[in-house]
Amino acid sequence: MRIITDHKWRFFKYKDEVPAKLVKEYDWLNEDEKMDGWIWYRKRLYHIDDFMKCAEQSPFPKKWHGYISDSFFSGVLVEVSEDGEMYRIGTFIS
Repeated sequence: MRIITDHKWRFFKYKDEVPAKLVKEYDWLNEDEKMDGWIWYRKRLYHIDDFMKCAEQSPFPKKWHGYISDSFFSGVLVEVSEDGEMYRIGTFIS
């Protein structure tokens, strides 16, 4: 597996930095969850709740906390800082 990342920590985006139309689409989140947790990566916005938690037996290195699959062979990985204020992100290809 190959993981492509620049290893830089980034701050989550807040609700006021995200188009209102997109925030409205996330109707399963409560208002507190919508306030932050937004991620901008490769010309796309994600919310941290979009990511599946990496299981103990996942093929990803232990530092990664969540993933989204784009296809059977690729996707996006996220690592969240201990204080929950920042994230690192990368693409995986197998």
